[in-house]
Amino acid sequence: MDSQFDMGDVRRLQAHLARSIPIVRREARATVSKGALNVKRDWAKNARASSGRHAPAYPASISYDLLSIGPDITDARIGPDKGAPQGALGNLLEYGSVKNPPHNDGGRALDAELPRFNAAMEVVAAHGLAWW
Repeated sequence: MDSQFDMGDVRRLQAHLARSIPIVRREARATVSKGALNVKRDWAKNARASSGRHAPAYPASISYDLLSIGPDITDARIGPDKGAPQGALGNLLEYGSVKNPPHNDGGRALDAELPRFNAAMEVVAAHGLAWW
């Protein structure tokens, strides 16, 4: 049986990847940014409900930063800014202490965002793979 390998499909895939990788990188970074913003907002909302009169400025201390770790990895750091008013209370409020129960404001915000984030990243991946 005589068979030949057709490189046409390989070349089309190569061309598609060359075009789609920068687009997927931008979409993934935008998705991480949106997810971080959602977590930040929900964390602050949770903190407003749980911190009460003891830490009224704490919710406003919640922020996020995006970090690019190479061209393919975007990391989001979300939490209280320790330099902001009452931001230094973040660990105590989030995780609790011997005398204070944990609020888990950030943990609940992250749990709420995770299904939305995963669904959005699946769309990003599908954009990158849809080449036919």
